[in-house]
Amino acid sequence: MARSLPRWTALTLIALAAHTGAQAQEKVLNIYSARHYQTDEALYDNFTKQTGIKINRLDGKEDELLERIKNEGARSPADILITVDAARLEIADQAGIFQPIQSKVLEQRIPANLRTPNWIAFSTRARLVVYNKRDVKAEWVQTYGDLAHPRLKGQICVRSGSHPYNLSLGAAVISHEGPAQAEAWARGLVQNFARAPKGGDTDQLRAVAAGECGVAISNSYYLARLMRSTKPEDRQVVESLGVVWPNQASWGTHINISGAGIIKTAPNRDAAVKFLEYLASDQAQSYFANGNNEWPAVPSVKLDNPALKAMGTFKPDTLNVGELAKNAAQAQRIFDRAGWR
Repeated sequence: MARSLPRWTALTLIALAAHTGAQAQEKVLNIYSARHYQTDEALYDNFTKQTGIKINRLDGKEDELLERIKNEGARSPADILITVDAARLEIADQAGIFQPIQSKVLEQRIPANLRTPNWIAFSTRARLVVYNKRDVKAEWVQTYGDLAHPRLKGQICVRSGSHPYNLSLGAAVISHEGPAQAEAWARGLVQNFARAPKGGDTDQLRAVAAGECGVAISNSYYLARLMRSTKPEDRQVVESLGVVWPNQASWGTHINISGAGIIKTAPNRDAAVKFLEYLASDQAQSYFANGNNEWPAVPSVKLDNPALKAMGTFKPDTLNVGELAKNAAQAQRIFDRAGWR
C-alpha cells in the first residue's frame, strides 16, 4: 500500500539513495500521486514486473504534493507527479517543477491535444449531462448552454463551482464562446439550481434519480461505476437516468484528464520516461478503460467495458489541454461572480 504524507521519511531515504549511481537510477522510481484509485495498484505492480524498477509512491492531495516538491527543491526525491485535471497540471508546470518530456513513443501514441511539452494525459473522462427520464426531455439538454435555459429553473444539481471538474468545463466554455458568454451561462445555470451545490458526482446522479432535481452534470466514470454495480439500488438509479453527450453539433463534449509530468530535478529520469511510456502502452491503456471506466488517451486501444460501450460513441472536444488549463483561473472568477460556490 502507498504511504501517506506523515510516513514519508523512509521513502525519502530510499529515493535519495538513488542519486548514488546510474544503476540505482534504473531500479527505483519515486512517484507523488494525487490519483487515488485502489484499482491502480495493478498498474504499478505490472510496471515493476516488466522492468524490474521498484516504485515508491507517496499519495496525497494535489496542493500538498506540489508544496512538498517546491519545498524540497533540488533535493526532492520525486521523479513524477500524477494528478487528475488539466488545470492542476498546468499550475504545477507554471510553478516550474516539470522538465520537458522527450519521447518519440509518447509523441506517436498520445494525440497532440492531450499533451503539452512538459506534461501528458494518459486517460480521459467526459463531462456528461444526465437527466431524469420521467421529468425532463432529452431535447431540452443537448448542450451545456441549454442548462442555463429558464425552463430548467429549480432543476439543476451540480457539485461545487470551485471543483476542478467544473472549472475545466468553465474554461472550455471560455475558450469556445468567450468570457462574456461564459459568464452569462454561469449566471443562468446558478438561477436553475435545485439546491446549493454539495457532494460529489455520484451524489448528483442519485439526486436526479430520486427526483430531487431533473438534471445533473457528472463525469462519465461515475455513471459507468453505477452501471457496472450489482447492487439493486444502483441499478434503480441507472434505470431512471437518461444520458446526453453535450454539444455534438458544435465543439463536442468536454473532456478532462488524468496526467503526469516529470519533475525537473528527477533523480531517476530514465525510469520516469519508461513509466510514462508504459502508461501509453496498450496494456495500461486498456486497464484505464476496463478497470477504472475511463477512456484511453490512445485512440487505437479497444474497449472491453460494457458500461462504456453502452454509453456509445461521441464527439469529444479536441481543445488542447494546455489551453484549457490556462482559463481555469478566469473560470473561477466568473463562477464566483455568478454565485456558483
